Amino acid sequence: MPTRRILLLITAWLLVMPWGIAAPAAAADAAAAAFVTSIFDAYKGKDAKGILTDTEASLRRYFEPSLVAIIVKDQKAATRRKEVPTLDGDPFVDAQEWEIAAFNIAVSDAPPDKAVATVEFKNFDTPVKVVLNLVKVKNDWRIADIISTQQGRTQSLRGLFKH
Repeated sequence: MPTRRILLLITAWLLVMPWGIAAPAAAADAAAAAFVTSIFDAYKGKDAKGILTDTEASLRRYFEPSLVAIIVKDQKAATRRKEVPTLDGDPFVDAQEWEIAAFNIAVSDAPPDKAVATVEFKNFDTPVKVVLNLVKVKNDWRIADIISTQQGRTQSLRGLFKH
């Protein structure tokens, strides 16, 4: 029976070693990267349509619930006042118009059920960097905030709604 005991010890050792616990993180990275890539693929190319965020259902597909609530509340208040909502551009590319040829996407894990995706691209030849703070909602990735930087200006999507 020493052979069985040795096999059990080796298996247990492999599970606690850094490479033994890295597999779930890599899977999280892959799922988060796939989510972000699916978003930005909609913006690639000369006549890309992007993603509409004008309905609550569409917002729920991409953003976590508390951010959706903030955006929807602002949209409804703007409609009542017959004004433009606070979010009057596309939150993913921080622009109202775009022409983007390619993206560089890097995803890193954060604490449990969180990840950070950094997306760099040129919109009409202007360098843009967008950082998406991701959280898991049930089994799906959603955006908790977007921080964008272009032409030396940095802004947060959540920060737009703080008055």
